[in-house]
Amino acid sequence: MSLPFTILLLLLFSTSSPYFISLAHSKIARLGISPKTLKNEPTQKVNESDLEMFYFNQNLDHFTYTAKSYTTFQQRYAIDSKHWAGSKANAPILAFLGEETSLDSDLSTIGFLRDNALRFKSLLVYIEHRYYGMTMPFGSANEALKNASTLGYLNAAQALADYAAILLHVKQNYSAKHSPIIVIGGSYGGMLAAWFRLKYPHIALGALASSAPLLYFEDTLPKHGYYYIVTKVFKETSERCYQTIRKSWKEIERVAAKPNGLLTLGKKFKTCAPLNGSFNIKDFLDSIYAEAVQYNRGPSYWVTNVCNGINANPSNRKIDLLDRIFAGVVALVGNRSCYDTNMFAQPTNNNLAWRWQSCTEIVMPVGYDKQDTMFPTAPFNMTSFIAGCESYYGVPPRPHWVTTYFGIQDVKLILRRFGSNIIFSNGLKDPYSVGGVLEDISGSVVAIKTENGSHCQDIVLKSKEDPEWLVMQREKEIDIIESWITSYKRDLRDLNISI
Repeated sequence: MSLPFTILLLLLFSTSSPYFISLAHSKIARLGISPKTLKNEPTQKVNESDLEMFYFNQNLDHFTYTAKSYTTFQQRYAIDSKHWAGSKANAPILAFLGEETSLDSDLSTIGFLRDNALRFKSLLVYIEHRYYGMTMPFGSANEALKNASTLGYLNAAQALADYAAILLHVKQNYSAKHSPIIVIGGSYGGMLAAWFRLKYPHIALGALASSAPLLYFEDTLPKHGYYYIVTKVFKETSERCYQTIRKSWKEIERVAAKPNGLLTLGKKFKTCAPLNGSFNIKDFLDSIYAEAVQYNRGPSYWVTNVCNGINANPSNRKIDLLDRIFAGVVALVGNRSCYDTNMFAQPTNNNLAWRWQSCTEIVMPVGYDKQDTMFPTAPFNMTSFIAGCESYYGVPPRPHWVTTYFGIQDVKLILRRFGSNIIFSNGLKDPYSVGGVLEDISGSVVAIKTENGSHCQDIVLKSKEDPEWLVMQREKEIDIIESWITSYKRDLRDLNISI
């Protein structure tokens, strides 16, 4: 899951474009399971002897019958069969549905499958999302990401169909016709896992959707937005730190407006390149605060680190306000010779692919509302966003399509009537939890939430330092999945279905 991974502040358009939108109106809500720039996730070198890598001949387009739709590309996936009890036992398959990052990244950070493979005696399958990592249609990233003509095959429906094709292929290859499949995903991948269970219930017995903000769309907007939680977590951590950050935005503007003001700001924040405007610094700081909250996990909690840096000097000492802010940056990022204010907006292949998805169907209205008091108010502007995306790609976003296609306008009614066997897990200190399913819908569509949890914390690698509440959260998820599998095997017996 790479929902990803964080609020990634990308400049959609060059500042010379007539459709340039201020970043407050063009946030690209990249999700993801772990931070991609500021690393604090435990990672693990994968034992390659336990893994087999495969490439599946995948159809470019699952939904049309033109000559081009039968064009194929190589989709990467991995299998770990070390603990699988085999098809004769109808042993389960745990399938991780890749999100907006590479398979390599998922393999190094996702722990839920490996940590529970022995307990479930399961086959593990990890699938890379089309247009990410090494799974590139049209032969190369340069061709695949070139324009709307080639990017047009990148959407959630195609991705789900990819997963369906590969999972059926795996079941056939392993003679595992009646092995139940549990799909798992985090962030955007968590949305895919939930949607997969709804769209392909004949393939997936159940889904674990971690930190899946599938209600963060125009038709299902939450009461509070992403930055409401960012503000709340900083304020609860330190009132003084929160107030300092609040005051800093005007101070940045004040300094920038002076003669040689941008030069002064550049020196104060030790930027690696000259500033084009005060927005460089503001977007850089915004990203640091957002990522610190989204992935605020122990043992070294990021928000605490930032605030300790900001609060390091006594309030009665005349330390420049922006020097305090910069001290918070150093406390989190570390002492560097210079700081790249564009570090969150590098044009990597994954970023370019996610920008397309955010500019077409995954349109998440993230802005600064009046309640987001740590930031200057600047609500999301859908009209400007649509105009900018259309100018850039030549096609407009479809902000209502996700809710239409997946039917989540009235999520309680829809999931109660048509859904089953889905776990929605959320940590309430994750800013994306505002768009998550936080209440049980039925006996088998359940919400597990933790007061202190952060983004996708339950599915990353476990650690000896994990708090008790996190251990219990995972145990509850495992118990529910075990109950699904037990019930399924009972059905097999009752129906006298054998291999």
